[in-house]
Amino acid sequence: MAQLTQASALERRFTSARRSGASGFIVAMLVPSLVIIAFVVAFPLVYSFYLSFTSYTLLRPIPAWNDFANYRRLLQDPIFGQAFINTLLFMFVTVNAAFLMGLFLSQAVARTIRGQPLLRTLLMVPMMFAPVMVGFQFRWFFNDQVGLVNNILTSLGLLNGSIPWLVDRWLAMFSIGVATVWMNTPVVAIILLAGTLSISPELYEAADVDGANSWQKFRAITYPLLGPFITIALTILSLDVARGFDIVSIMTGGGPAHRTELLWTYVPRVAIQEARFGSGAAMSFVTIIVTVVFTLYLFRQLLKSRIL
Repeated sequence: MAQLTQASALERRFTSARRSGASGFIVAMLVPSLVIIAFVVAFPLVYSFYLSFTSYTLLRPIPAWNDFANYRRLLQDPIFGQAFINTLLFMFVTVNAAFLMGLFLSQAVARTIRGQPLLRTLLMVPMMFAPVMVGFQFRWFFNDQVGLVNNILTSLGLLNGSIPWLVDRWLAMFSIGVATVWMNTPVVAIILLAGTLSISPELYEAADVDGANSWQKFRAITYPLLGPFITIALTILSLDVARGFDIVSIMTGGGPAHRTELLWTYVPRVAIQEARFGSGAAMSFVTIIVTVVFTLYLFRQLLKSRIL
């Protein structure tokens, strides 16, 4: 009995040593990556936060501390105020539209019996285009003179003249939103499709026995079980929309007269074109805060609906 106890103790000791050695090896492998991330991500982020409290410009390359002057200046900047409102509206509309369209497409493809692999491939086609190319493509679509949209409406007899899609504020915001939704919807659709296909068919069979219709099965089974996948999809979607500098810059450049200015187009305009790096850094952190708050708001709504 004593020998068995001693052998068991030795086995536990060796097991603990193996686990400690494995943990040490994992940590050793992670250290180089963590050091690189610290230099590439953490240091620029901290330094930019420091610059947001200085009056650093190309004409004054030595940063001078000015407390909250850059942030107070933002509150007095009418262009920043308009860009802030445009950004909130743009993110709310495009994120919700891309999510709903991605959810619809994922359910439609999941219920398709024939040709499902082909449909999956077609879903990923918009993801293959660079944002710059998407911007040029949709700028031609919505051109008021030779654009595809106006030509189709004219050929159908629905339009006599031309619609200034990229000149009017709301029409331009709509045009940019369409391009953004088109490019980001496939990401949501692919993620939610993977979640839908991972749900056990036995749950649907049990619902069929109870006489549930398609909407009831979606509401009671599919949508709740997609909670983790919805979290991932909304996180990626929010970050992708918040990085949509390319499309806005190509289609409207934030104009005309700053009507379609968004935070991520106004920041480089101030920081790079006007060489006011301190103000640009302050705007960057406001943009980060807006993105984080919006994402947390989406998660809170999901928690209220008992999906997460």
